[in-house]
Order: sequence, then C-alpha cells, then structure tokens
Amino acid sequence: MSGMPWKEIRSAHNPAVQALRALREARTRREAGLFLAEGAKMVGEALEAGLCRTLIVEDTRREEYAALSARAEAAGCGGMLVSGAVMRAVSEAKTPQGIACTAAIPDEPATLCGRWIVALDGVQDPGNVGTIVRTADAAGFEGVLLGTGCADLYGAKALRATMGSVFRVPVKRAGNLERELEEMKARGYAVAATELGGDDFYAGCPRTRAVLVIGSEGHGVSSAVRRVATHHLALPMRGGAESLNAAVAAGIMIYEMARSV
Repeated sequence: MSGMPWKEIRSAHNPAVQALRALREARTRREAGLFLAEGAKMVGEALEAGLCRTLIVEDTRREEYAALSARAEAAGCGGMLVSGAVMRAVSEAKTPQGIACTAAIPDEPATLCGRWIVALDGVQDPGNVGTIVRTADAAGFEGVLLGTGCADLYGAKALRATMGSVFRVPVKRAGNLERELEEMKARGYAVAATELGGDDFYAGCPRTRAVLVIGSEGHGVSSAVRRVATHHLALPMRGGAESLNAAVAAGIMIYEMARSV
C-alpha cells in the first residue's frame, strides 16, 4: 500500500482512534464537519462524491480493498492501517467489513429546488429517516427537509439505512419547519401533510410541485405544520391496522407522487 501516507495504528487507546469514536456523537460530528462511513459501499459512495477524507482499512484485508485504496490515494485522502481490535473499537456495526472512512458532511443548500421534496416533521427513528432519504433518492425526489426532533442523518443506523443516498440527495435542516414550508408555498409548492383522518391520498395527491410532509411516529404532523399545509391526506386503511410504519407510508406516497410524471 505505497503512495498514500498510511498511519499504522494497533492500539484502541491511540488518540486518533478516540477521535474517530467521538464521531458517534452528533455534536462532535457537527463541530468537526465529519462523520464515519462504514463498509465498502459507503466508502465507495464517499469517494464518488469527493467527500472521503481519511480511509481506514483493517491490516488483514488490505489486498481485498486495494482498488478502493487506490481511489482514495488518487483523491488525496489520508490513510489508517489498523488492527482488527481497532476496527472493532471504531465500528458501530456488529460485524465490521474491515473498511471505513471519515467523510465530510455535505454542504446544506440554501434553498431546496426541484419538483418534489420530502419534509420530515419529528421523525425520531434513525432507520426511518435513512430509509426515507433512500426512497426519495430512488424515486427521483430532489431534496429532503429535516425538521427539529428528527434523528440525526449522520448517525450509524440512519447512514446504513440510506445505503449511500446521503451523498446524492440535497438535505437541509430546518430550525423552523413551518416557516420553511411557508416559504416553499410562496414559491408555488403544494404542501401535503399526512395525517389520520385526512382525505384519500390517491384521490388528492398533488400532481404539481409539492412537498410531502411525514410526521413523527408517535404524534404525526405537528399542528403548526398542519396549519401551513395546502393538502391534508391519508392512505386509506381498508384492513384492521390503524397506521403504517412511517418509512413504509412515506415510500408508498413518494412513489405515487413520482408516478404523476
């Protein structure tokens, strides 16, 4: 593994390892502007996006990841060659893949544009947040608004659920979601709030530029956001279930909106 300046680390007590472990905390990630991307797919996506900063490879698997290491070297990344114990100390995965990287948190856009945007209003489960971002990416949505109270997109569980979509979908954090939605409404967007007792989603789904708002798992869309909405919609429940998982419901509605092309 010549060419790239590799730092060999064999102790989990090394300060560099402690700095990597500190990225498990949202506050540290925000202050550093970095997060830890684990696994070959996420590392590849970080390299593709030009956001990989330091590649971390388990020493016994360096030949396996020679191609990714070459890409990282070409991109000017730093490198850490670590023992299995160090990789396990750094990783939050049950079975680490032997490769990870620090990646720069993508710059937030000042304004989200495009035909379809999804907004999350207090979605607390990181798996749901990541899955919705991934689904939005797959369906061709052009941005995600994250309201206060949402799980951090750059935590390990949310990142795993995005499967790399975090590097492709513009994401903006909204300190005041209702104000952001008011501004988007003023720019001609429909604002579709999903809520129990709302109108039939399939009949009322907006076919113009629209923001789809997904509410929290326990309380749904907040009253302040509901007041901003131009549409109040719900998926019809023809069976005995009273509600759907937030990410499942979002997936159905995202694809129905995308079908209107």
